[in-house]
Amino acid sequence: MSDLLDQADAAAPLVERHIWLIRLLDWVRRGEPVSGTQNVVRLLQQDAARRAKVVGLLAAFWRDMDVAALLADFGFSPRSSFLNEFGERVRRHALPLSPDTADLAALFNLLFDDADDAAWLLALDDATLEGLAGLWAEALALQAPGNGAHTDHSALGWREPFYDAMLYLATQVRAAGFSPAFRSRVGTRVDVDFDADDMPIEAPVEAGASNGSARQAFRQLARVIERLHELALAHAHGGATGAPWPAALLHEAQYLRVLLDHCAEAARGLHGHLEVQGISVDLVFQIDQLCERCERIAQLLDVVLAEQPAPGLRQLMVDLVQTGQRRRSVRALFTQHYALLARKVAERSAETGEHYITRSTSEYVDMLKRAGGGGAVLAGTTFMKFVVLAIGLSPFWAGMGAGVNYAISFVIVQWLHLTVATKQPAMTAPAMAAKLANTRDDAAIESFVDEVAHLIRSQTAGIVGNLAVVAPLVLLMQGLAWFALGKPLIGEHSAHHVLETLTLLGPTAWYAAFTGVLLFVSSLIAGWVENWFVLHKLDSALRWNPYIRAWLGVARAARWASWWRANISGLAANVSLGFLLGLVPVIAGFMALPLDVRHVTLSTGQLMAALGTLGPTALHDPVFWWCVAALPVTGLLNVGVSFGLALLVAVRSRSVRVKDRARLRAAIWRRVRRQPLSFLLPPRSAS
Repeated sequence: MSDLLDQADAAAPLVERHIWLIRLLDWVRRGEPVSGTQNVVRLLQQDAARRAKVVGLLAAFWRDMDVAALLADFGFSPRSSFLNEFGERVRRHALPLSPDTADLAALFNLLFDDADDAAWLLALDDATLEGLAGLWAEALALQAPGNGAHTDHSALGWREPFYDAMLYLATQVRAAGFSPAFRSRVGTRVDVDFDADDMPIEAPVEAGASNGSARQAFRQLARVIERLHELALAHAHGGATGAPWPAALLHEAQYLRVLLDHCAEAARGLHGHLEVQGISVDLVFQIDQLCERCERIAQLLDVVLAEQPAPGLRQLMVDLVQTGQRRRSVRALFTQHYALLARKVAERSAETGEHYITRSTSEYVDMLKRAGGGGAVLAGTTFMKFVVLAIGLSPFWAGMGAGVNYAISFVIVQWLHLTVATKQPAMTAPAMAAKLANTRDDAAIESFVDEVAHLIRSQTAGIVGNLAVVAPLVLLMQGLAWFALGKPLIGEHSAHHVLETLTLLGPTAWYAAFTGVLLFVSSLIAGWVENWFVLHKLDSALRWNPYIRAWLGVARAARWASWWRANISGLAANVSLGFLLGLVPVIAGFMALPLDVRHVTLSTGQLMAALGTLGPTALHDPVFWWCVAALPVTGLLNVGVSFGLALLVAVRSRSVRVKDRARLRAAIWRRVRRQPLSFLLPPRSAS
């Protein structure tokens, strides 16, 4: 260690000085970092010549590095785009960093690249901190006037780059606050005036004032920081470096904190606005960046005004190290935005999912009727699938034909207000998760369990209604074909192929689980499409665009706008699900992946079509009964997988803690033991 310290050379090239610092920190981390730091401080206290070398190198480091870049830029994206930030983090993982830089923000990643750096910095004792502070004080003394310093602002010493950083951050906050995305959504007024001494006065904003309450706050930020800087310089040039800060400066600092609160509050208020006008990933990213910059300005302000800045400086250093760790993580970037985006997708799906949950006897009976109607539509879908296969198209076009068949059928079910049972879970899980707003309250947990019971009853009614109609209707259509045409609607070859593919002894269970994934994906697509529709105000465009109004007429344009707003989610879910079921197996086959789809209602229709072709003799074939046994497994996996994935997203969107999830599971099992029939039949008292 002594040899490394003796190699400190203030006259060495910049990159070599940086390599020396990196090697020093690597040595400190080799054993116990705290004791290593204490050893470095002790060695420098014992040898004056060695200490002079290190102090000289630190002085050169401070002189040649852009310290304000670290304080203002580190942890923030240079571009206000989520995808650009994602690309930047991937680049940092894939490409090495160079120490040949005068940007301290860039060098900081090389100096503190260990996950435990923040922990040992926090663990340093006061004596070691005082030793390190003494080294930096001597280094900064070499920058003071009379020692070759050439800046008019050097009287502020180490505080000068802090003021520069606050000004840089304020200009970025102001630019974000005046960007088109913010201006169109956030308020733009704060009542700010100045007194006779040109000091800012904040006038109270009346309750219910318009949401234009931020423009003046964004505008004032940089101006207030410049006045702070001027007052601090005047205080330092007055020879009162150790004296308390003047009242005017403290007043200005307090006003700056008020402005920062206004700006951050205005940005956070956009989240509520996005509830109505849709989520933009880039806008969410910009909101987070703006709030974090406001917090950084407040932290820098606290440090420069502190009577004892050492604790604040250490906490700032620790925060920067932790920020660097988060910014190096691609996973952290997605985690940061996952909850809000998942919540928005969940809430978009929840709007549709409420229609699929029955809570009374009358709703339960209505669900059975609508599910029966859905089964009737899918009976026709079953035979249309055999028609598409019989044409003998190439695999891609056969898959496309199947997708169109499914999509049209699901859209017909939607337009007729009928139900396909397996589409319910991915939509109903987000609606159920809306009950998780307060998982610490016993009444809220019981309400959630009630919702689980309602949901399972709804699923039961949906599946029973689908299968109770599709099975006899397909058999009836086959019987009519025998009577009218003298032959069934599908041939024996197709019937035997159905028995071979649907049997429980094959990969049916795996395919059914994969179909549950596709059902879940279709609900995500529905949430995303509806969010996109709302974000771009397409319903407003349909209603108010002058060319559309002239073409359709005012009343019809209004009806079309309302219709699309009400049905866009369902259409997106149905069409996407149809093409997923038709095309994904074809694409998977092209890539030699063992993936196919097994949908319980369609499988039931195909099995009954095979029975109608093969006749009663099929009932004596064990293969037929293995296919029958596969149906409940298929239904359970269709429903369970799609519901589980949707509930996972919904729970994540509500930020439910792990221990609260355990309470929820316990409450559900308690209800299963005490009232098992509540999960199958509606309560008699419900109306």
